[in-house]
Amino acid sequence: MGTKDYRKELDRQFKNEKSNFKIALVVDMWLTGFDIPALDTMYIDKPVQRHNLIQTISRVNRKIENKEKGLVVDYIGIKKQMNKALAQYNKADSNNFEDIEQSIVVVKDHLDLLGRIFHKFNSTPYFSGSPLEQLETLNMAAEFVQLTQELEKRFMSLTKRLKAAYDICSGNEAFGPDHRDRIHFYLAVRSIVFKLTKGDVPDIAQMNAKVREMIKQALQSDGVEEIFKMGKENQNEVNIFDDDYLAKIEKIKLPNTKIKLLQQLLAKAIDDFKKVNKIKGIDFSKQMNALVTKYNERNEADILRSEVLEDFTDEIIDLYHALKKEKESFNEMGIDFEEKAFYDILKALARKYDFNYPEEKLIQLSREVKTVVDDKAKYTDWDRRDDIKAELKADLIILLAENDYPPVDRDEVYKEIFEQAENFKKYQKIG
Repeated sequence: MGTKDYRKELDRQFKNEKSNFKIALVVDMWLTGFDIPALDTMYIDKPVQRHNLIQTISRVNRKIENKEKGLVVDYIGIKKQMNKALAQYNKADSNNFEDIEQSIVVVKDHLDLLGRIFHKFNSTPYFSGSPLEQLETLNMAAEFVQLTQELEKRFMSLTKRLKAAYDICSGNEAFGPDHRDRIHFYLAVRSIVFKLTKGDVPDIAQMNAKVREMIKQALQSDGVEEIFKMGKENQNEVNIFDDDYLAKIEKIKLPNTKIKLLQQLLAKAIDDFKKVNKIKGIDFSKQMNALVTKYNERNEADILRSEVLEDFTDEIIDLYHALKKEKESFNEMGIDFEEKAFYDILKALARKYDFNYPEEKLIQLSREVKTVVDDKAKYTDWDRRDDIKAELKADLIILLAENDYPPVDRDEVYKEIFEQAENFKKYQKIG
């Protein structure tokens, strides 16, 4: 808290044995790397693990004249974590754990490598600008590292290694405020990109509260956070097919960020659709994977042509609308959504084996298939009972034969129908 000069003065006073400043409540900044030989007692009331735990308790083991020992007062029970941390260090060589000195070298090397990646990017507003400028810089930096898949992978790999090394030596005094600010900047950008691609934010516990809050605001400012609240407990239901909701995403000005958001939006919509209609859901997944592959193969020449990214965006939105239309198509056919799933199986097999079957008969057959499946699926454990599965297969074979469907191996038809029935019943409460 307070100004930089004020914090320096607190630092100086606490290290002065003659000062009246004898007790400090710390959260992170003085917890692991603040060296005061005279410090003799530490009270721990927060979870600390691994390297940080060893560094933390090491604050009271420094040697100094007239000091016989240090005391750690444990309020929450760290013994188990302490044993794990010590065991980890005892077998450090076999597990390839780096010591603090090696980690310091790795961190500095990776800061240099990341600096070269960002040499054309103006990150100054993050370090000296207003809060709004800092947020904008974070989002622009996330956009910058997504220009090509190669650049994105290199950045994520370097920052992953940076974080792993920094976890070991974060409290060391080899890093001044400038180093830490730069590290936090790169890790904050990593968090945003990670959220866009993986749907979650990696551990950012080491960052100070200001940076953590900045990441949260940066995500919210681009509409990322709202998307990833979908499906979480205690969140209001969001209709991802609502035109207004899609309009929010389309307003995002950062093209690569917008494409990643649309990918996540579409992926969730397809996953939900698969719970109702497996075979059609798989088809949409293939189409989306083709678009993602095409996007990932973009090169540096594409960066300079805005229409390339606009085309990607339009294709994703077109597929999104096609899914929306397919999701509602059963209404026009006079059947329900589960009957439509069985219809799609029967239709797909007719196409696969190139035979014609009257549309009206196909719709009616899908209704009857659902009736047969529902009769057997009324038992809770129907999909684990061989006797019921055998009855279902026999009833389906009879039904298909009576309707002259199809002139192909009926085992395949049964397999597809059974998998769809099993899929639907599994997710019935969700879908």
